[in-house]
Amino acid sequence: MIARPRCLLLLIGALLTVTVFAEEPRQVMWADLVPKAAAFDNPFLKLTPEQLARVSDVAAIRDRRERGDKNLSRAEIESEPGLVRKLEQAGVDVDGLLAKRKEIIERGRTVNPLLNGQTVRLPGYLLPLEFSGKQVSEFLLVPWVGACIHTPPPPPNQIVHVKPEKPVEMSGIFAPVWVTGQMTTGSIRKSLSLVDGSADIDVGYSLQASRVEPYKE
Repeated sequence: MIARPRCLLLLIGALLTVTVFAEEPRQVMWADLVPKAAAFDNPFLKLTPEQLARVSDVAAIRDRRERGDKNLSRAEIESEPGLVRKLEQAGVDVDGLLAKRKEIIERGRTVNPLLNGQTVRLPGYLLPLEFSGKQVSEFLLVPWVGACIHTPPPPPNQIVHVKPEKPVEMSGIFAPVWVTGQMTTGSIRKSLSLVDGSADIDVGYSLQASRVEPYKE
């Protein structure tokens, strides 16, 4: 009979031990997702959102023309010189930027292996993948607002695929959040649909989120 209180105390002690040593999330920022060896000066980050959109449009027209896309309209083809002219007038080397795309994409695929399996807390913006009304059950987390299919997406090591434990209510793509959970590394591709189109997005990280909360400094 006296063994029961002792067992109970051992159980309570074990639970307290688990609580005390539960892993605290490590707060990381987007720069931490880039391995130091892969850090480099990304010229696309120096463009304004409007310039990014124009460069993206030029790249899309040229890629579609190279593929022989029969749906490429005459209006789109004729718009390219005007887009290039506006960019060059602003001092943007369009051909030079597009020539670096492949290099930048390859560098952007490199992830930080030290984050694999870590419990982290990371700020960002939601791009919903699966949702019902305002309840989002799966989303991409990106470092800046508007990082979506209309402009060149961030490199894979700057995109996190998130699955929360339970659906979260989304306030909008302009409302930043903190996301906490266990991160894993590994390339995946997700199809993202928004009102202005859709595209397959390469992603470098996944995160099983235990908490999604409004961003506060």
